[in-house]
Amino acid sequence: MLRLIYYVYARRLARDVGRRPMPCHVGIILDGNRRHGRSLGITEPRELYDLGAEKLDDVLDWCAELGIPTVTLWVFSTDNFQRPPAEVSGILGSIEAKLTALACDPAIHRRRVRVRAIGCLAMLPEPVLAAISAAERATAGYDGLELNIAVAYGGRQEIADAVRGLLKCRAATQSTLAEVIEEITPESIASHLYTAGLPDPDLIIRTSGEIRLSGFLLWQSAHSEFYFTDAPWPAFRKIDFLRAIRSFQQRRRRFGC
Repeated sequence: MLRLIYYVYARRLARDVGRRPMPCHVGIILDGNRRHGRSLGITEPRELYDLGAEKLDDVLDWCAELGIPTVTLWVFSTDNFQRPPAEVSGILGSIEAKLTALACDPAIHRRRVRVRAIGCLAMLPEPVLAAISAAERATAGYDGLELNIAVAYGGRQEIADAVRGLLKCRAATQSTLAEVIEEITPESIASHLYTAGLPDPDLIIRTSGEIRLSGFLLWQSAHSEFYFTDAPWPAFRKIDFLRAIRSFQQRRRRFGC
């Protein structure tokens, strides 16, 4: 009976959401893997994060159904490198396996999903970099849905890297310091972010009940709407996603104070 009620409610919710404009870019902070694992009695890091990796397929299905063209998932932060080595290894192993699978996933190719990794990728071990490269090469020509995997990502690090990249470009042109200072604008910095060329996120979702951004897309989220759900990432359901979209649609967006 509960499954029937869930099905009927999800159908009605999807119908209601489908009548209104969709966000063009949704960012999701994937939180709650460990808490969800503990509730199931799972403690092995690789098994924990494999559960979360499987949820990616569902999110891509939901975005495709709703016609949302861009989604960015924060899967591993620069701060996560401070966790115990066994946990870091488990997380990165799960990311590597999922990216490898995406490169040859028929659904990815059928939907023409372009996969791209964003972050301070030089911090990642070679096997993960190889998996990223394979997924990006296999989907480079696609234009159906943009999937960005934020890995080894930190918002402050991204801004610092963007400013550094801007200064290096200006130094290559032998610009004077005064000229460089004049050329530092929000637009010039944005052009050197990891997400250069992508629209800023309209909606950012964080799972597992934490009410903070933790540095996710700090620059890009200046005008984003936020939605926080108690559901841990591996247990994130379609109705949770639809509720987030509905909440976004019900808001009156104002750009400024």
